[in-house]
Amino acid sequence: MEDDIWALLPEDVRSEVDALVRQDRRMFAVRAIRNAFDADRPGIYEAMDIVVGRYEAIGRPLFTPTEPLDVGTLFAAVQALPVRPDAVEAVWDGDTDGWFVVLFAVTKDPQREFFLAQSRRGTDLRFFNERTPAWPEAEEADTVGRALAERLGVPFSFASPQTPDGDAPRWWDGRW
Repeated sequence: MEDDIWALLPEDVRSEVDALVRQDRRMFAVRAIRNAFDADRPGIYEAMDIVVGRYEAIGRPLFTPTEPLDVGTLFAAVQALPVRPDAVEAVWDGDTDGWFVVLFAVTKDPQREFFLAQSRRGTDLRFFNERTPAWPEAEEADTVGRALAERLGVPFSFASPQTPDGDAPRWWDGRW
């Protein structure tokens, strides 16, 4: 079915979709496919299957994990901040690909966060592998975050290290 839809797309739309795939702009590519049809528009899942196929055809990986976290690099980043942090915090976040963990240097008064790094080791496609997904990004953020906090002499906080939770309490809340 996807090959039939791809064949029906005008050449300029196919070029646009491939350009968007090269830029890793999946949802824009899905929209371009769907907008190319006035009637009998393909569904979002059909269009997404086409986009995944284009990733494969172009030879671009659908997912690229973030670089491994490095305590030395993060320590240097903290040293360059305009203030000394009160803690190092790991926080879950997510987007259309799934969950990832962000490391922040945080201050309590005033409440400020300074982005240090992000760890993503997979997409939420892990849910469909018929097993509960492991969260290696959480393990990495926990290990590296603790080491960084120890080196800085500040506390480390990760309110939900086992399970993604975008609503977990923050360090400055003092509730966890």
